[in-house]
Amino acid sequence: MGIPTAPMVTIAFKDLAYSNAAQRGMPHERICFTPHPVWGKTDAEMYAYLEGNDPVTGKPLMKEVTDALTQPLNADEQRSGTVTPPVGAPMYSDTQDNLQKYFMDNGLTDFMPIILPTQERVDAMLKGTSHSPDEQVGKMCAAKGSYPEWSYNVRQVAINAVMAGATPEYFPIILAIAASELPSLSSSTNSFCTAAVVNGPIRDKLNMNYGIGAMGPFAQPNTTIGRAWTLLSKNLGSCGQPGMTYMGTLGNSVNYGNLIIPENEKDSPYTPLHVEKGFKPEENVVSVFFGMDVRQGQGGAGLGVKPVPRYDQAFAFNFSTCAPLFGGLMICDPLVAQGLVELGYKTKEPLIDWVWKNSTISVKDAKSSLFGTRFTQNPNADISDDARIPIWRNSSFIHMVVVGGQTNPYHMVANMSYRSSVSIDKWT
Repeated sequence: MGIPTAPMVTIAFKDLAYSNAAQRGMPHERICFTPHPVWGKTDAEMYAYLEGNDPVTGKPLMKEVTDALTQPLNADEQRSGTVTPPVGAPMYSDTQDNLQKYFMDNGLTDFMPIILPTQERVDAMLKGTSHSPDEQVGKMCAAKGSYPEWSYNVRQVAINAVMAGATPEYFPIILAIAASELPSLSSSTNSFCTAAVVNGPIRDKLNMNYGIGAMGPFAQPNTTIGRAWTLLSKNLGSCGQPGMTYMGTLGNSVNYGNLIIPENEKDSPYTPLHVEKGFKPEENVVSVFFGMDVRQGQGGAGLGVKPVPRYDQAFAFNFSTCAPLFGGLMICDPLVAQGLVELGYKTKEPLIDWVWKNSTISVKDAKSSLFGTRFTQNPNADISDDARIPIWRNSSFIHMVVVGGQTNPYHMVANMSYRSSVSIDKWT
């Protein structure tokens, strides 16, 4: 504090900038605005922005920046204050139709009908855990460091679990996801999505689907656990408010239920993900991922779209268009996993290392990428622009899970990074 600053924001984020400033105690902060967008603009176009006017005030932008840095604060600008989000009344009484409309009109849903969170239903959900209803579970916001974090307790998570259609048996998984503090809705202008891999005996106890159509809408626990993640992100983390805390220009249909992936440990020849992360096989764990998207896998380069014997080549080929900002998640049907074993990959480690080395980008493309210097071990090295280097800095950016019903040897790739693993047993 005490250092003069002049925040510069594009016009598309005007309301968001003012709101954040107010929430952080500076409702009259001096903010300068540029035209939008800045992505993909040439140097000449960017200089034109700087030499032009602030689109909000109409004043010359650089003079406005200079004044913001040098002029004394006026009386209003010296005032501080914060904005406290309204929480509403503790209880509501009305008809079911009116209550559904109330929740929807106030942005508390995913715009699909919810299970109304009556006191009786919430009390029943709370029986799914031994933890106190008032115990804090975590904190969440649309982007750490950019928004005030909201904290939430077990009871508040239970309310959203009820709304999503979950049962008390599913509640420990939902609490573990909430405890990861990873929101399912991001403030980025990209339309990001999230995934949760579930490991341990709880998959069978809850009849989670890790066979045919595992990531589709074919099992209540998979569907409602994923939906609860979105609802609690909106209602407990102030996420998903278009124009304020959500700026994804196209949106992402995965955000409705996220990717819930119970690993098919029974039919997998490989070590389950949670064991890789240091847990015991008998422990129940959820691991969360965040990134760009998930896509159906294709064959290797020049091999068409049909399944091919060289599954390792197919993964490297499909990772070739991934954004280096996020990692890669290999999602294999058990038939693909068995095929990889037959290729000589007895464990995940050599497979992931081979895929990492062969998922490449040209040096020229890396240099022109916004994040290019992060992927060359020595950005100053004399490397030909035509040379190819791995997309990711090292093989730790790549993970692998096995799931699916073995109706065909297919796979998917997700451009997502691993974030954390949380014990589900802790929340029983």
